[in-house]
Amino acid sequence: MPSSVNPQTKKVLIAIGGGIAAYKVCELVSTLFKSGVEVRVILTRSAEKFITPLTLATLSRHRAYTDDDFWQPIYSRPLHIELGEWADLLVIAPLTANTLAKLAYGMGDNLLTNTVLASTCPVLLAPAMNTDMWEQVAVQRNWRQLLTDCRFYGMETGSGLLACDRIGHGRMAEPPEIFVYIQSLLHTQGKRDLAGKQVLISAGGTREYLDPVRFIGNPSTGKMGLALAQAALHRGAKVTLVHCPASWDVPLGVEGIGVISAADMQQVMLKYLANADIIVMSAAVADVKPRDYSNEKLPKRSLPENLPLTPVPDIVAELGKRKQPHQYLIGFAAQTGDIITPAKEKLQRKKLDAIVANPIDKPDSGFGSDNNQAVFLDISGREIEIPACSKLEMAHYLFDLIAESN
Repeated sequence: MPSSVNPQTKKVLIAIGGGIAAYKVCELVSTLFKSGVEVRVILTRSAEKFITPLTLATLSRHRAYTDDDFWQPIYSRPLHIELGEWADLLVIAPLTANTLAKLAYGMGDNLLTNTVLASTCPVLLAPAMNTDMWEQVAVQRNWRQLLTDCRFYGMETGSGLLACDRIGHGRMAEPPEIFVYIQSLLHTQGKRDLAGKQVLISAGGTREYLDPVRFIGNPSTGKMGLALAQAALHRGAKVTLVHCPASWDVPLGVEGIGVISAADMQQVMLKYLANADIIVMSAAVADVKPRDYSNEKLPKRSLPENLPLTPVPDIVAELGKRKQPHQYLIGFAAQTGDIITPAKEKLQRKKLDAIVANPIDKPDSGFGSDNNQAVFLDISGREIEIPACSKLEMAHYLFDLIAESN
């Protein structure tokens, strides 16, 4: 069975730059602490103009460090050395144009930059600035240059209304997105084992409509597919996520393609199959659809007592027929009761490389839950139990297991 992320408490150092997005980092620090992560915080002198050390100290349950601490001889060892060696992961949010330039050229003139230079852990960057600033040739050059260093992981900026009233790119990634990336990096310890790979993922429950209002569907929310997309992206893959209607947004950096029915999903999956290295069919696809469709809503009195049904395309079976030897196809089997026997049968019949059998009759597991549990089975005969964990953690376990089989 794969090991858990790590039974030891993880240590994350948050470095806050001077920008209005600094206020959002309060939510991130609080979320990390509540998740059991040990948190330390550094504020640049400019960051102190937006948020106080007291606020961050209260949320992290530990004093927040500033440049005033850096220049005081009150520590047994240099503070930047202590912090750099302490951290399992360093997060800089918001990353300003000024700090970006310093990091790109290896400068160390404050506590933040010296701590980066004195550390060897992965560094996650969440830039935030005005659109014109972000799009400057020099800023983009510095960004590209910094990301050539394998220690650094860059989050894409979002677009929307900025604090300067400009509408455009430069918005810092939202705290929940940063938190998920942190969880990934703590699991992988920064490895990019999917770099250069194209991962094709399906997510959510298909809808087979009887009329414009009524449809045959299932309770799938697509959260497992979302977690798989996030995990693959954070491990360096180029990700395409084919998803049914969902309440969540497609992550920045992932190509999202929305579909409704099984036929829609099949068309898109087959279109993208040829270029994919790993295909994960986590969507809950309907088995049947109404035989007849009405373009207008049917009056209740006109609904048939016995609804004629017809099969929908078996997408994963078709993918199994068409996949090439270098491609890895993994399916899902949501089951009640005995989950192993039907999963083994599906694994062989649909020519999969592996299948994830997950119980939907267990508490806090399966459809709609943020957590999951499963048994991983593959064609080599492995049968590995994945205990209850978050869906993101399960996604990483699955990619760990896929890597072991290649």
